[in-house]
Amino acid sequence: MDGERRGAGAEGSHPGPRAPSLLDAIVPLVALVALIGGALALFGLDALDGPVQVALLLCSMVAALVALKNGYSWDDVQRAAQGAMTSITSAIFILLAVGALIGVWNLSGTIPTLVYYGIQVLSPGVFYLATAVICGLVALTIGSSWTTAGTVGVGLVGIATAIGVSPAITAGAVISGAYLGDKLSPLSETTVLASQLVGVDVRRHIRSQAWTSVPAFGVALVAFALLGAFGPPVRDLVPESLELARLDTLYHITPLNLLPFVVLGFLSIRKVPASLALMAATLFAGVLGAFLQPNVYRSFADSDGGPLVVSVKAVWQAMATGFHARTGIPEIDALVSRGGMSSLLLTVWLIIGAVTFGAMLEEFGLLSRLIDPLLRVATTTFRLFFVVFACAFGLNVVAGDQYIALVLPTRLFRRTFADRELAPTNLSRLAADSGTVTSALVPWNSCGAFMAAVLGVSTLRYAPYSFFNLASPLIGLLLGATGWKVRQAERSGPAARGEGKRP
Repeated sequence: MDGERRGAGAEGSHPGPRAPSLLDAIVPLVALVALIGGALALFGLDALDGPVQVALLLCSMVAALVALKNGYSWDDVQRAAQGAMTSITSAIFILLAVGALIGVWNLSGTIPTLVYYGIQVLSPGVFYLATAVICGLVALTIGSSWTTAGTVGVGLVGIATAIGVSPAITAGAVISGAYLGDKLSPLSETTVLASQLVGVDVRRHIRSQAWTSVPAFGVALVAFALLGAFGPPVRDLVPESLELARLDTLYHITPLNLLPFVVLGFLSIRKVPASLALMAATLFAGVLGAFLQPNVYRSFADSDGGPLVVSVKAVWQAMATGFHARTGIPEIDALVSRGGMSSLLLTVWLIIGAVTFGAMLEEFGLLSRLIDPLLRVATTTFRLFFVVFACAFGLNVVAGDQYIALVLPTRLFRRTFADRELAPTNLSRLAADSGTVTSALVPWNSCGAFMAAVLGVSTLRYAPYSFFNLASPLIGLLLGATGWKVRQAERSGPAARGEGKRP
């Protein structure tokens, strides 16, 4: 459509860009499947250490060549790429802030203290269930799946390693709880965005969302309870007293070490931007740790300077390249030696490639060309729901960003839902069920890449255990098939009535 408009304005000179053909739209997707599949086949799980990033950038070039073939200029391609970079600026700041936070929280004793107390309280039999509940409560409070996973989630995966339960199942429980809060918290930016995109009050959207989210989380809790009782046996369990003694000899364990969690929670509730809240909690932990962990700081900084110089150098280094313990105890060194902004640069590279590819597909009409034939076959409510799901999940795969997977389906299908007199809350709920939660299941998606990077568990390993994320879209489709809780548009509402009747 964009191409047709430009062409009409250029009468008598160059014809302007042409609308893409179906083959044009398919070619970049074939390139994506071939290159991503080739990277995984050749490099296995190591493909995310560079080969997949290269594949995504090559796919972006393929989409750019299709656009050039259809009459777009290289300036148009550059503008699309610049728009992609602009859209992920906030995400990159959050990523780097989380990397800094993990490094400093390990240095200052915040995460080790959480692990220390968690080992005492959480037993292997209920660990997965408790992890999902804890992360769900935290995410409901602060409204951010990324912050929940990057803080409490990191500590819980550390506890899993310490007590010998599966880190992959634990990561699935962390993500299940984190995304429950992301969907139902009024503080969540994706929840607010989904309601705004369809023009409904956020509270109405949350009430509608609960009909899929609460049952899906119930399914997840049952699954984690069963895995705790009958799942993989505890392996190589380190004696609890010895593990606790090792942590206690490295750090001064005190509840004061957990104050950065309080600061972060307060700032999140006050709706401070995520990157600023994360950096404030990082610096607070760095200052606090200078008083509570002077020996750790001096050993890490490897400096003979005064306390101020040692503290500044230690915190600065932990923010940049992470904390690295040198205790000579392999288990503890592996547990706390993590973080730093540099540890997330591969993830930033991955997101740049994925979002650039998605921007090319959207900007040059390739996505809409693929979706139009699907709308023609969506003749029933269930088929329409399935098309929305396929579109949202497909965008998570090909565009690599949950915001694209949330925004585009609501824009593309809002008129269709109105024409069929379906309440807009049906669309906002389905878009969140299909776009928001499935983003963490795709390795090259910004969410999947982030979760794998901060939790230290690859996406392909935790995805089968992310029961909430798997159940949410299935329950949403079940509602579409049965018609239960599929609400009709309110005929008395002037907005709904007017929107649904426009030609």
